[in-house]
Amino acid sequence: MALPVALLAQTPGKSRQEVKTKANQMASGVMAAEAALTPAELAISERVYQGKLPCELGAFVSLKADPKAPGFFDVQLGKQKFHMFPVETTTGAIRLEDHKAGAVWLQLGNKSMLMNQKLGKRLADDCMNPDQTAMAQKLLTNPAPSVLDTQVEVAIK
Repeated sequence: MALPVALLAQTPGKSRQEVKTKANQMASGVMAAEAALTPAELAISERVYQGKLPCELGAFVSLKADPKAPGFFDVQLGKQKFHMFPVETTTGAIRLEDHKAGAVWLQLGNKSMLMNQKLGKRLADDCMNPDQTAMAQKLLTNPAPSVLDTQVEVAIK
């Protein structure tokens, strides 16, 4: 790694190694600050279902909290691994993202799915933990009303 001339000029009497060490420490601090989650994002992370979730077509997605980074998750589908963090949504759905890989995990009440935004396709669908399976069964026997089925009264003048 080539050190900037300006940084070397600001540290007279320091060895190249001392300057490099200081630059690495500064970069690590910046990365840690960027990775810090808001209280709202940390609250979202507490609602993420973890474990080995079965999906359609016999696939499994594993989700586990990263012990070194609170609020972050390690997500794995086969040999594909992602390091994800929560993102606030307007719908209330739980959303985890890995910007580098372009991967998104969406967790709804009745199922979850793993998507690759860069490729524009789903990697895994119908992934469910026991709570989601129960919700899916409940929706089969007692479907939620459609917004298209509601009757709207219009006053005619």
